[in-house]
Amino acid sequence: MNFNKLYIALLFGATVMASSCSDDDSDNLPSVDAPDAYVFTRNGSSSVSYDGQTTRIAMTQELGTAIKDETKTKEELLAMFAHEAGDADFTDTDLNASDKNIRSKVAASADLFASNTTDATAIKSQLDTWIEKQEEEVFPRWNEEASAGEAGQLVDGGSARYVSADGLEYNQLLAKSLIGALFADQVINNYLSTAVLDAGTNQEDNDADVVEEGENYTSMEHKWDEAYGYVYGAAEGKSYLLSYIDQVAENENYATIATDIEQAFILGRAAIVAKNYTVRDAQAEIIREKVSQVIAIRGVHYLQAGKSLLAAKDFGGAFHDLSEGLGFVYSLQFTRKPNTTEAYFTKAEVDGFFDDILANEHGLWNASATTLDEVSQEIVDALGLTLAEAAE
Repeated sequence: MNFNKLYIALLFGATVMASSCSDDDSDNLPSVDAPDAYVFTRNGSSSVSYDGQTTRIAMTQELGTAIKDETKTKEELLAMFAHEAGDADFTDTDLNASDKNIRSKVAASADLFASNTTDATAIKSQLDTWIEKQEEEVFPRWNEEASAGEAGQLVDGGSARYVSADGLEYNQLLAKSLIGALFADQVINNYLSTAVLDAGTNQEDNDADVVEEGENYTSMEHKWDEAYGYVYGAAEGKSYLLSYIDQVAENENYATIATDIEQAFILGRAAIVAKNYTVRDAQAEIIREKVSQVIAIRGVHYLQAGKSLLAAKDFGGAFHDLSEGLGFVYSLQFTRKPNTTEAYFTKAEVDGFFDDILANEHGLWNASATTLDEVSQEIVDALGLTLAEAAE
């Protein structure tokens, strides 16, 4: 680990200690020894485990491929989304045998949805609807050219984009919405929540190094690992969320964001091993802030890129970018304001952005540049970002 980053992270933790504890209490907090990488052992064996997250990432990757296959039925696609153990929904037999699925973890965090089943149900239904519309609207016109009010395909450089009558690329809407609804929500609003980390006797058990039955980790260690797994747990390639963390880090204005997130994960896990929950919670707060920024930055980036391509009448490229942008906009309702249990934008506010952008006849075909600018500005203002920097 870079020493300066570790020092900054520990300093941030120390700042939290100073605000929440007396001098005597701070003196009694255990020191944290963070490793260079996310490697933790107990009795000579790894204590890190996130198999469930690896499985859900693989399921999402297969669904992302299948929704671009015009021979699939909506029943087949929905079965992949809400898989049941033993059903042959995937090409991977291990995924078919799994009792896990994607849909059950959508909008399912402890902090945002445990007492808000109305929004959780509506969000799951919205994703179902986009999957269904891919078969009902787009697949029948797979080999037809799209036009305003007619679904079909459009050229985007060397690629073909398959869009609805309103120019929506449902596969992109689904993929980018899952970055918030599944991945970010499970990381920042569920597994890093004190409601989950400290549930039941977790803190008492962690203090006494009581491991889960038949496992090599305490329950608290495992919850933190599960958050880590949703970002870094892909068996092949990168998870959807990690891919966009890295893309934002390629923007020179946010060059440290990927390192900041990874080091916070490492230091937070080390703090759990050290029984220092003040440093743990400080790292969770860093991850919430940075992951929320990733969603907002990519949303604004794609809205602005799509606006420019629309002005140039490059409809294939514009609709691809705008569909990605709308997916990230949808994910804003799963972000997190610092030191609160609130998202930066409510479901109603996100729905309002969709209504505004798609308000004109034939939706994205006639999307207003002024509206795209207004939505982009509202997003960056809420997170304290700069429009020009986020748009790069």
